Amino acid sequence: MPEAAGTAVTEPELARIRRRTLWVLSLGQVLGGVAFGATISLGAILATDISGDETFSGLATALVTLGTAAFAVPLASFARRRGRRPALASGMLLALTGVLVVVLAAGIRSFPVLLLGFALIGAGQAANLQSRFAAADLATVSSRGRDLSIVVWATTIGAVLGPNLVGPGQALGDSLGMPALTGPYLFTVVAQVLAVALYLVALRPDPLLLAQRIAAAPTTVAARVAGPDRPLLARYAIVAIAGAHGVMVAVMAMTPVHLMHHGASIEVVGLTISLHIAGMYALSPVFGVLADRWGRIATVLLGQGVLAASLLAAALGQASTVAVTVALVLLGLGWSASTVAGAALLVEASSEDRRTRRQGRSDLAMSLVGGVGAILAGVVLSWIGYGGLALVALVIVVAVLVLTPYARRASA
Repeated sequence: MPEAAGTAVTEPELARIRRRTLWVLSLGQVLGGVAFGATISLGAILATDISGDETFSGLATALVTLGTAAFAVPLASFARRRGRRPALASGMLLALTGVLVVVLAAGIRSFPVLLLGFALIGAGQAANLQSRFAAADLATVSSRGRDLSIVVWATTIGAVLGPNLVGPGQALGDSLGMPALTGPYLFTVVAQVLAVALYLVALRPDPLLLAQRIAAAPTTVAARVAGPDRPLLARYAIVAIAGAHGVMVAVMAMTPVHLMHHGASIEVVGLTISLHIAGMYALSPVFGVLADRWGRIATVLLGQGVLAASLLAAALGQASTVAVTVALVLLGLGWSASTVAGAALLVEASSEDRRTRRQGRSDLAMSLVGGVGAILAGVVLSWIGYGGLALVALVIVVAVLVLTPYARRASA
């Protein structure tokens, strides 16, 4: 069906287009996860190798995070004007350029050029974040949480595959004479090229442009897709998403350091982080269904409660590897419930003409809070320890809980 067609969209047509859109976005998330997973796995190593100083190893991840924040609002604005398809494809193209710049930097041994490449790669992560909102463009009130969570869940596949391609990629890169440590980026390039082609060819009709056309028509379908604007509720959703992300990043980033200081092996650390990532994504469809059935705010509260349990477990059981592992799993689950339900709440609390702008701001806030949280977490850890860090993070959870009654009144 043409995007600019003048005929009204029926309920069966909308359901069919929505299912197709979910498949395309989910596959795009898998490809984006593969590309991003391989990038993050090597970033710190490349930064150390080229700079010659381990002090700068964290700058790779920091620049990707800052790049994500920098591109979040421009990509959302571009989507508003031209649609999701060109915006998502542009984000992946910028990330592809970033990967090529990273390979060039490794070849000429230039640390500033390397950091520029990682900043451009952040555009791909911004596009991946935008995909979950694209899944909600055509969703109705009864399916919004589920649709959004399916695309979030698809990230799991790419996040698992990406790091595991480092070994084969390095062997392939060596055989082709590529600069040291850049071979795995061959898979990144392939994944990003496929993602660009997928979005440009298969994401038709464009979900955002179609949603705009539906919202402009006074039909029952329009009423199910778009609703009234509730800015206070939208601000609460942004705070809940950014707060959960900041808590998760701060505690997760310092957990490997804490475990290693307490004698845990690298295998135990790896298992703990793997279980944490599983908690972040594996049950996201469950939280999506709960958000549709229980309500968005109720599911956000569930997520905040799980985050609180995680932080208390980390604080009280910081000397126990088992307790810390359980805390990390709960941390991932709380993040998942809060961000899935928060994103669904942001969509339905925003009128169609304000959605993409607020979505960009939400992704900007999410990335900035995560980046600042990761930086400050190291300072707090050295000052008052892992248990103290968990209790400081608990303050953010309490702040979200304090704001919840205001959100409930706005919802009513």
